[in-house]
Amino acid sequence: MYLWGSHLEGLENFTHEFNKSIEFDKILFEEDIEGSLAHVKMLSEVGIISIEDAEIISRELKNILKEIKAGELEINLEEEDIHSFIENELTSRVGDVGKRLHTGRSRNDQCALDLRLYAKKALNSIKKELLDLIVEVISIAEKNKNTIMPGFTHMQHAQVTTFAHYILSYGQMFYRDLERLIETYNRLDENPLGSCALVTTSFNIDRFMTTKILGFKKPTENSMDSVSDRDYVLEILFNNSVIMTHLSRLCEELIYFSSSEYSYIKFSEKFSTGSSIMPQKKNPDMAELIRGKSGRCYGDLLTLFTVLKGTPQTYNKDFQEDKEALFDSVKTVFNSLKIIKGILNTLYINKEKMRISAELGYLNATDLADYLVLKGLPFREAYSLVGKIVNFSSKENLKLEDISLGKYKTFNEIFEEDLYDYINIENSLKNRNVYGGPAEDAVNIQINNLKNLISKIK
Repeated sequence: MYLWGSHLEGLENFTHEFNKSIEFDKILFEEDIEGSLAHVKMLSEVGIISIEDAEIISRELKNILKEIKAGELEINLEEEDIHSFIENELTSRVGDVGKRLHTGRSRNDQCALDLRLYAKKALNSIKKELLDLIVEVISIAEKNKNTIMPGFTHMQHAQVTTFAHYILSYGQMFYRDLERLIETYNRLDENPLGSCALVTTSFNIDRFMTTKILGFKKPTENSMDSVSDRDYVLEILFNNSVIMTHLSRLCEELIYFSSSEYSYIKFSEKFSTGSSIMPQKKNPDMAELIRGKSGRCYGDLLTLFTVLKGTPQTYNKDFQEDKEALFDSVKTVFNSLKIIKGILNTLYINKEKMRISAELGYLNATDLADYLVLKGLPFREAYSLVGKIVNFSSKENLKLEDISLGKYKTFNEIFEEDLYDYINIENSLKNRNVYGGPAEDAVNIQINNLKNLISKIK
């Protein structure tokens, strides 16, 4: 039975199928009942319905919730939406008393409330996964402060760094993701219940009471905005898209770091698959799926932007399209965070291979230029001179540390024996003890700072 059908003939079968949303909004059954319980308690407290009727409604709503959770009550997918199902089920059990539940409420503010309650729970779930992921990043960093590897720009060998310094760069990304999530949570933590269709109600309801019962920070300020606001959904979809961008970047690097050409890491078999024809293959499918699923989240964000861009105030049926995008994005991010945490936790790091690779590509060329600056040459002169030395080394297939001092002096008499210590790879790291740098002391500061930041998050 339609909640709106008293004066209309109803919909044809095909139109009903097109119109209904229960196939996807059924996951809001708990939030819908939670909101109804708060609403009916408030109605009785302010004297709009009797205490006896409120107790009957509340008791049966709790029974319905318990039965759905236990699998004893199947949600009827022929209903228009989850709100209709819950109210019709209630009325079928308690009769006319159940019809009092919707006093002083519209499906417009009911939808808005359910979605905010769901969003708060979803953000808390994602927050926990992000925190766990950052803890895993810190754990890896603590074990790899001296795991030397090449740093890259343009996917070319650039300068020496460590795996700890590298993985902590993602720790910073994930912490920013956490900050955005918390900011969004604080903005959406407002109660729209009582806004009704668009201009509240003539009943003397108490929105502050339902706000307290439901655990919101405050009631929303404007009833028209309350039923049409989906900014927080856009924010969640954007935040999720950024999270997936970060995960996709990390997965891309892990994928090519695991290739035969690099062999810096190995994926656990728990997060790899094989080939149906090539028996030797071990494919990084879980990382590839995370990389691919980032596109889903971008699509979800664009979907809602497009839905909202032409909607007038206040509520419009278009808003029904917010849910599938949100549910899909939340599920994708939640699952991806769990998978990447498992990948990192079981990752084999080939320290020897990384160290050997760090000796290739003249990663200490900048150190050589810095050495010349310390000897008194202007940086641009030093830069130009080292470029010539690198060209010579490349043609002769030599490392910078393999060139004799005599040969160095043919480029400039300023070179001394101490240059070899300065361009040593380990010393290259030690010399970069700048705040935020790859030296062990600098990395320790980054680890401690990140630990302190996440310890303050509840």
